[in-house]
Amino acid sequence: MTIAIEPIKPLIGGKVTVDKARLTDPEVIAAIRAALEERGVLVFPEIALSDDEQLALTDALGGRGNYNQRVPGSDVSAKDVYKITLDRSVNNEPDYVLGTFFWHVDGATMDLPLPKATLLSARTLSDAGGSTEFANLYAAYDGLSDADKRLYESMRVIHTVEASVRPVFAVPSQERLDRWRSIAHAMEHPLVWTHEDGRKSLLLGSHADGVVDMPNPHGRALLWRLQQWAAQPDFVYTHEWRVGDLVLWNNQGLMHRVVPYTDTGRVMHRTTLAGHEKPGRVAAEGSFERLLEVG
Repeated sequence: MTIAIEPIKPLIGGKVTVDKARLTDPEVIAAIRAALEERGVLVFPEIALSDDEQLALTDALGGRGNYNQRVPGSDVSAKDVYKITLDRSVNNEPDYVLGTFFWHVDGATMDLPLPKATLLSARTLSDAGGSTEFANLYAAYDGLSDADKRLYESMRVIHTVEASVRPVFAVPSQERLDRWRSIAHAMEHPLVWTHEDGRKSLLLGSHADGVVDMPNPHGRALLWRLQQWAAQPDFVYTHEWRVGDLVLWNNQGLMHRVVPYTDTGRVMHRTTLAGHEKPGRVAAEGSFERLLEVG
């Protein structure tokens, strides 16, 4: 067989065996796309792709996107490849890397279609920590009771960059707050995302800042409980990295986070598969401010 994909857990994960030279063959790409929808996250153990090979795979899967040009510390010299690291010689302001210690969906605070998928390859690893956890938001929705599904269907959630990096700083400066608000939007997304193919998933993460028309403590408590629900072991796959590993995941149906690490030598190279589904809209004027008033 040209490609073999072995399930890792019943509800999430697939291990891919394929010859690197055949990675962009049409039948291989078709199998990867299908498995991405079915398994959510795919692991290519120690395949050791170069940046050019990773970009070629990204393009073959549907076309790359670059969502990092306005992120402080992004490496503009590596077009369409984002180097994820705490090394300040590469990333001079790693707020957003530290923010990835918490559950999130890439692009949830952009007024753009959400990235379809993320490809991450391991170049240098930390001595401790640094594993990446993935939670299946399709399975989390499917596992809800019918009553809860009906309850959540109509709820709308405000997502902000400020919320996603709030855990990084005890008291962020006004300069930081202004910068965060200038590079992204307060977005209003449905709590239950009905995708174009008819499947439904929850849309959660640390960037979920409150529920529209719900008192802030109640909304945030609900979102926290749902995040814990979605992160239960049956829905989660934890990847223990080895140098050369490539991991590809469905960003529109999974949230992810990295196990904290302190080693500045850890370097991961990320490319992004552009999406075309946009679940929400820029939040109505005053929505974010009302959250802050009772925050």
